[in-house]
Amino acid sequence: MRRSAETTPPPDAAERRRRPVVLTYAVEQLPAFDKAFYERAREGMSKVAELTVPPREGKAFTVPAGQFFRIVSIEGPQVGDLNLWNAHDLSERFYSGKTRALHATHLSTGDRLWSTMPNLRPMATITRDTLDWYGWDEDGAGVHDIIGTRCDPYTNLLLKGVEYHHCCHSNLTRALAAERKLPLKDAEAHVHDVMNVFMCTGYRLDTHQYFMKASPVRPGDYIEFFAEIDLLAALSACPGGDCGSSHSDDATTCYPLKVEIYRPRAGALEGWHSPAASAYSRSHGVG
Repeated sequence: MRRSAETTPPPDAAERRRRPVVLTYAVEQLPAFDKAFYERAREGMSKVAELTVPPREGKAFTVPAGQFFRIVSIEGPQVGDLNLWNAHDLSERFYSGKTRALHATHLSTGDRLWSTMPNLRPMATITRDTLDWYGWDEDGAGVHDIIGTRCDPYTNLLLKGVEYHHCCHSNLTRALAAERKLPLKDAEAHVHDVMNVFMCTGYRLDTHQYFMKASPVRPGDYIEFFAEIDLLAALSACPGGDCGSSHSDDATTCYPLKVEIYRPRAGALEGWHSPAASAYSRSHGVG
């Protein structure tokens, strides 16, 4: 939280503050969201798997490239923390910072979830979002943020002085460890900053502190993704429930989340292929 300034403003302070905004990245060269393609791919698709993530727990699942998966609200308002990895190489994982820079602080239909360098390619594309109506509210909040890191036992211990083992970081760690039969310490090293599915968040307009408020999600709402590469995913049903009150404890009512995986009909993906990894030489100016 920023404290009162101790430095005398320069004579041209007002002029400096009026300088125009420049978007960090000009993204016009990114491939456009081909809505027609994804809608055709969705026609006649069939559900091939589903699983339920219990409250305050996490589960991992795989989605082959070219299939869809949905995260669905089924019993009550509940947010989820999502991690994505390349199913064949855990070092390639969701890069929330670059995704935020290329798209926005909150994601919806047409946005992509990008992977870490040196690959830097779309891992998944959002194809449906039943909460796209929310937009931005008067507090500056939106839904499906990629600014929060995930609740974790280390910060919880730092701020509350107690150990709590069902923070999303721990839930994701256990889920990955179970799926890949890894020691907890090895699995934990792969857990990364998340997409906060259904979570309603923003930055306070006065202090610019990160805040959360009760999610607008209700049973039947879902967000749908298209797997651009073979994915290993893990989802935690956050101990904060709808994140409208407490966090990282057992005080809030929590609900399960459902994951559904769909396969397009035969021939629906004709001409489509997974995006290639970045073609950058990786010479970094040496040699």
